[in-house]
Amino acid sequence: MVFMYFGLFANQVLAYTPQSLYDEVWKLVYSKYVDANENGQSWQRWRHKYDSVIKSDDDAYVAIETMLASLNDPYTRFLNPEEFADEGSSIKGTLFGIGVQIGVREDKLVVISPIEETPAAKAGLQANDEILQIDEKSTKGISIKEAADKIRGEQGTSVKLLVKRGKEEKLYTIVRDKISVKAVSTKEPKTVNLDKNIGYIRLNSFISSSASTEISTALKSEKGKDGYILDIRSNPGGLLTNAISISDMFLDDGVIVSTVDRDGYKETQKASRGTLTDKPLVILIDEGSASASEILSGALQDNGRAVLVGTKSFGKGLVQEINKLPGGSGINITTQKYLTPNGTDINKVGISPDIEIKNTAEDVKKNHDEQLDKAQKVLAELIIKSKSKEPKIIDVNNPLKIIVN
Repeated sequence: MVFMYFGLFANQVLAYTPQSLYDEVWKLVYSKYVDANENGQSWQRWRHKYDSVIKSDDDAYVAIETMLASLNDPYTRFLNPEEFADEGSSIKGTLFGIGVQIGVREDKLVVISPIEETPAAKAGLQANDEILQIDEKSTKGISIKEAADKIRGEQGTSVKLLVKRGKEEKLYTIVRDKISVKAVSTKEPKTVNLDKNIGYIRLNSFISSSASTEISTALKSEKGKDGYILDIRSNPGGLLTNAISISDMFLDDGVIVSTVDRDGYKETQKASRGTLTDKPLVILIDEGSASASEILSGALQDNGRAVLVGTKSFGKGLVQEINKLPGGSGINITTQKYLTPNGTDINKVGISPDIEIKNTAEDVKKNHDEQLDKAQKVLAELIIKSKSKEPKIIDVNNPLKIIVN
C-alpha cells in the first residue's frame, strides 16, 4: 500500500539544468529534513558526488533517488514530472482511469475497492477480486505503480482486465473516464444492518482538498441521527489541514495535534470554539489507518470525544512537505514529527483502539463486518448514556466504563 503525504506546496525556480536540479534537492533536504543528522551521516558527502556524471534529467533522477535512499525514510521521496502531476490531480480530486484502488496481497494484484459511480464499479469489479492480466499481459510480479500506470489512460480509451473471483475468471473491458474522487460516502454498508438512528460516514482519504467540505456536508445531511460511526479503516492519510479541520468539527476545546521540527520547535494546533455536532461518536480504525487518520483518531481519543473500535493503526507520525521542483518534478520531504494531544509519539507504534476487535477470514467469507457490528453496539450504549442525566464525556482512562453493563 502507498501511504499518502500531507503538507504544503513550496514553489521553486523554474529555470534549471540537471545538475542544478540535483543541487536544489540537496539543499532542501539539508535545510528542512526532520533529522538534522540525516540518518547519522554527513550530508556534505552528497553535494558534489555526481558532478561529473549528471548530464541529463534521467541522470539527475537516479542520482537524487540514490542520495535520498541514504536517509532510510520511505516518505522522503522524489517524484518525476508524471508522478508529481498525479499527486496534484489527487489533491484536486480528479483523475483519469477506471476508478479502482488496487494493492498487492500475497504477491497477487487485487482490487482493494472500486470507487463508487465509476467505470470500475459500474462494470461490476469488487473488493478482493484478483487481477490476473492487464491488456492480456500477466500481472505476476508486477508492482502497484506499474499496474496503476497500465490501468490509467486517456478518457474514452479502454483497458482489458482478466479477473479471478473465487474459482471463476472473467474478462472485463472497461472504458476509461474522468474520475471525480469523493473522499466521503454515507452509503449504508451491506455487511451490517445499521439502526435507523445511527449515521454512518465513510472517510476514504484526507488527500482531496474537498475532504473537509464533504465531511461537513455529510454531518449536516445526517443531522437527524442520534450518533455517528466514522469509518477510517484503510484510510492512508492525506493533507494535514484536513486532519485538523475535521477534528475541529467534533471538538469544542483542547489540543488537536502538535508538530515538532528538526530544531525542536513545537507548534500546537488547538480546537476553535463551537462544533458541528456533539452527538456520540465511534471511530473505526485498523492497520491501514495512517498519518492524517491517526491525527484525527488521536485527537478525538485523547480529548475523550470518541471511542475507537478496531485494530491498532499503522503508525506514521511524520509530516511531509510537498516541494515543486524545476521541470515539473517534485520531492516530498519529512520535515516534522507529530504528537497526539497527550504528547504521544505514535510513529512506528500506532494508536491502540479502546476496544480491539478483528474481522476474521470467516467474517469476510460471510460478508459480515464484525468490527462495524461492534461499533454499532458501542454507539447504541453511548446514545443511551447521552440521553441520561449522567455526564456525557467519555472516561479517556477507561472508555469501557460507560459502555459495558
